[in-house]
This record gives sequence, structure tokens and C-alpha cells, in this order.
Amino acid sequence: MPHISIISSSVRNDRKSHSVSLYFQKYLTVNNLATAEIIDLKKCSFPIFEDLLKDQINPSESVLEFAKKVKTSDGIIIVTPEYNGGYPASLKNAIDLLEDEWKHKPIGIASVSSGPFGGTQALVSLQFTLWKMKAWTIPAVFSVPEVENAYAQNGDATDQSATDKLAAIFIKELLWCIEADMEVLKPI
Repeated sequence: MPHISIISSSVRNDRKSHSVSLYFQKYLTVNNLATAEIIDLKKCSFPIFEDLLKDQINPSESVLEFAKKVKTSDGIIIVTPEYNGGYPASLKNAIDLLEDEWKHKPIGIASVSSGPFGGTQALVSLQFTLWKMKAWTIPAVFSVPEVENAYAQNGDATDQSATDKLAAIFIKELLWCIEADMEVLKPI
């Protein structure tokens, strides 16, 4: 069974996107699709980016743990809010810390916003950054408009049936990419 890490990227006090991270953790676990853990950037307390992890003399324990989790995950779901047309600095900071850990990593992007467009501007910007890091972003996306009305704080979807249908398409694509990636990496 694959292991998927879910990066909850907002560090704001009244964040709404974290409920989507909780939803995906429940969805993957309840449907027995993967083991899942949330990497909560709010709990990481990373220093402001100064250098790649591999070039740091004394990296913090949270940075080392983050790198290990990204490296050992079979796939990643990044849940990001849209702030002023982009994704949060906390996420950019975390992405820039690593290099080899992102290479060819299957990544699904879930973007959220309080408005009607579901964070699509942040999604495009984040996708470009991940491409530059040589990550494998899946073609399926999971956009959540008006997130505050779509999920409870515990991750339960307001419209569970419709949300599960969208998640099924998104997760199926991520799992296909994970399986394809594992096949490529299998020793001959």
C-alpha cells in the first residue's frame, strides 16, 4: 500500500484549507487506498529560506524531518490556499529547502479559496514551481471554491457524496502516477 503525505501549507490562525487536508487523510484511510499523514507547515517552524538543506551546516530538526517525510513518501498531496493570486510563503519556503527530494515525486495539488474560483491562480503558480523542481505534478486537480462552506473544521465535507466523487478522480490519478513511478524505479 502506498504512503501519501499531505502537506497542509497554510500557517494562518484561522486557516480553512487545513480541513481539506483532514478530509484527504480520512478519505485515503477509510477507503483503504493508502497510508496517509499530514505534514502541517504550521507546526514545522522552518527558518526563512537561506540555503538548500544539502548546503546547510546545522539544519533544524524540523527541516530534516520534513525532508525525510517528502523523500520517503510515495506521493504527495499539497493543499494550498490562494492568497492574493498566489500560494503562501510558508509553502514556497518549504519547497525551496529541498531539491532532490522533489525530483520525479508524484504530486497532486488541491487548491482552495474563499471565492468562487477555487484557488486556480495559486494552483498554476505552484504547478510551475514544482515543474522547475522536476516534480511530477499529476494532471488532475482538486479545486475548492468557498472552502469555508464546503468543509467542517474536522475535515467532513458538506456535500460528502459530490466531494467523494471529485476526490475519487483526483486520487485515482495520483495512485496511477505513484504506481507508474514505482514500476520505473523497480530494479530490473
